[in-house]
Amino acid sequence: MDQFEPASSDDGIMSISEQQFVEQIKRNETNRWLLEVLPDLELPQGTLTAGCLFQTVWNLKSGNEPDWAIKDYDVFYFDANDLSWEAEDAVIQKAREMLGDLADKVEIRNQARVHLWYPQKFGSACPQLARVEDGIDRYLIACTQFGISIGRGAVYAPDGFHDMWKGTLRINPNNPQTDLFARKCREYRTRWPWLSVAL
Repeated sequence: MDQFEPASSDDGIMSISEQQFVEQIKRNETNRWLLEVLPDLELPQGTLTAGCLFQTVWNLKSGNEPDWAIKDYDVFYFDANDLSWEAEDAVIQKAREMLGDLADKVEIRNQARVHLWYPQKFGSACPQLARVEDGIDRYLIACTQFGISIGRGAVYAPDGFHDMWKGTLRINPNNPQTDLFARKCREYRTRWPWLSVAL
């Protein structure tokens, strides 16, 4: 089997394996480079996450370049020892020095602080998170919940790979914000029109 050929699951739904997922996201040179250099930051629970992962797969499936229309590269970490913006900004500035021209496309956020700014930005409360995975678990669309740990390379995929591969967008029951979900779906479908919304 070709390394990027989807495997057939027991229920007959075409999907990809975790190994194939990792191989595909690394075809995006920026993902691959970030996973190589970011361990030097020594971020606690450092994780590359969000659109740069699943959107790379959608691009390859669509026949686009791996990094086509990917707006940013999200990096999560978790440090509850200092919840100040100044501490988080110090990490961001250290990363900027390392990342050079790419710095403006990489967004680094301490998940221990999310509950402090989330209500003002999104208009609803967010519980205090206890680990990086808690932040990923709150993504608006279930099939977009992915992370790959920096250094260890472990994949976090609580929704699995089937819906992501099929392009089926379902609201995440862990964070059911229908208006924000609908807006995000519209945004994605302008770039990848073959995606479908499951209501």
